[in-house]
Amino acid sequence: MGKYKKEAQLLFKAIGESKNIKTVSHCVTRLRFELNDSSRIDQEAIEAINVVKGIVKQSGQFQIIIGNDVSLFYQDFMQLYQPNVSVSLTSQEKVPPLKKIMANLGAIFAPIIPAIICGGLVIGLENIIRDIRFFDQGTHSLAQISPFFHRLGQLLGLIGNAVFYFMPIAIVWSIMKKMKGSEILGIVLGITMVSPSLLSPTLQMDSIQGYPSEVIPAILAGFALVYLERFFRKLSPESISMLSVPFGSLVSAVLLTQFILAPLGSLIGGGLADLLYFLFTSPLSYLTAILFGGGYMFLVMTGMHHITTLLDLQYISSFGGTMLWPLIALANVAQGSAVLGMICLQRKDKSRQAVNVPACVSCMFGVTEPALFGVNKKYGFPFVCAVIGSSCAALYAVHQQIMAASIGVGGLPGIFSILPQFIPSYLLALLMAVGISFILTFIVGKLRLKPKGSAFFLSPMEGIMMPLEEVEDQVFSQRLMGDGFAIALEGNAVYAPFDGEVVMTYPTGHAYGIKSENGLEVLIHIGMDTVALQGKGFIPLVKAGDRIKQGDKLAEVDRAYIIKQGKSLVSPVIFTSGQKIMVKQTGKIHALQARLIDLKGEHNEEL
Repeated sequence: MGKYKKEAQLLFKAIGESKNIKTVSHCVTRLRFELNDSSRIDQEAIEAINVVKGIVKQSGQFQIIIGNDVSLFYQDFMQLYQPNVSVSLTSQEKVPPLKKIMANLGAIFAPIIPAIICGGLVIGLENIIRDIRFFDQGTHSLAQISPFFHRLGQLLGLIGNAVFYFMPIAIVWSIMKKMKGSEILGIVLGITMVSPSLLSPTLQMDSIQGYPSEVIPAILAGFALVYLERFFRKLSPESISMLSVPFGSLVSAVLLTQFILAPLGSLIGGGLADLLYFLFTSPLSYLTAILFGGGYMFLVMTGMHHITTLLDLQYISSFGGTMLWPLIALANVAQGSAVLGMICLQRKDKSRQAVNVPACVSCMFGVTEPALFGVNKKYGFPFVCAVIGSSCAALYAVHQQIMAASIGVGGLPGIFSILPQFIPSYLLALLMAVGISFILTFIVGKLRLKPKGSAFFLSPMEGIMMPLEEVEDQVFSQRLMGDGFAIALEGNAVYAPFDGEVVMTYPTGHAYGIKSENGLEVLIHIGMDTVALQGKGFIPLVKAGDRIKQGDKLAEVDRAYIIKQGKSLVSPVIFTSGQKIMVKQTGKIHALQARLIDLKGEHNEEL
């Protein structure tokens, strides 16, 4: 096993091992599971794994955000599970139809996203080389003054045009692959859709139409082929299935596609593109800008953002460019800029910088999940500040009618996808997204993360205080969830160590997550393996969302019952917001005793 052997083992155990996994796959940043019983997972343990940026439950899938190294993590995980397993497009769980459609679109586009990104990037570079006139007082482009760059521009155009012109082939292939059909039949069907006149000169005399670059006709054709192949496979005797299944399914699919599905899909796609054009050019355009520019990240958070790929491709097919893609790129950059604000605010906290810096870099280059789940959503206010910044930038972009030639890299390199005549305006929109998001995050962060001075951290319980490494559970002792300490509980109550909010309570009453006004987050875990008691021995006195004052009682504990059940009362207190601590004493402590620890970093003055 490789780089993530240890983390993969922790996840494998926490998710219920092979017996609880129906299927598992991955996309650009996420592991996607279909589970037999979602109640058997230990979400708390999963969130404690250091490479896990967040968790999303969507469309019957349990998705775990890993980030850029998801493929490496997947390889190590599959060594524990089984190789060559891919998620199906449908789930046996009851999922709302809209969410199921979104999940299916994500499954279709995920394998071809790298080609789409590459195609968009090279088309952007081609535009710069061939269309932007940098030379001879703005009269000649690089391609016009250099034979080498003229040829390079042509080759880049060849790559980009190949990706988008032959998109139906990639889509039908992807559908067949995900639905476990015959992939080669999908490729052939896609070829017949792209340009039938190239396949036979006689077709030029007929009214058989090609559908290059069109997305919706390809999706309809792909699903038709899947179900036709299943129909003929079920109908045909096994002795002749090798001949009858491919012949019957492919011929039927081509006829159905050419005469019904492709014209219908083209009509739907054209109507969808016209609707988008209206929304971006009518008096409703500013509302559209705010809703999409500010709301795109909510689609990412729910895993439904793949719908925008379909919309972009259809827009490009109909109008030769898209006004949607610039807003996506600006939204990504805004989230990255908010993380940049957190980098400045938390510059003294090395543990947070280990998360913030790579999250910021990956977000600026189009991979948003580490920044979104690992930083901005975690603190809340950076996410809101970035949404405000991206909404302002989107308003300006729509006002200027900025258009991209294609989809590309959804961050700073997104500028290469912008049509040359819009690049100056896009640069200003980019500056707005970066500046507003960064400044707001920094200002709000100064207020939200500002030490209060009078609020000491008090002991949440009575008992024997000990270093975290003496805890028997390795998740705590190895600080996989964060730094902290432990107390061998001797009292019968657990108290709030500071003012704040209850952000998490476990149904069994053995664990509580609380957050202070300045962003300090603490998990109090009462005992070891006490989750197995299923709530017996604990009386919770608070619930998630409650505001608490320092010294408020969080829970009452029946020590005698827990000890009788053979469970340890060693209780970890973990700083899940990432601070490092210095324990000031060990041994006997009393409940609500002050000055037990010092925090290192920006909270040091507080404690």
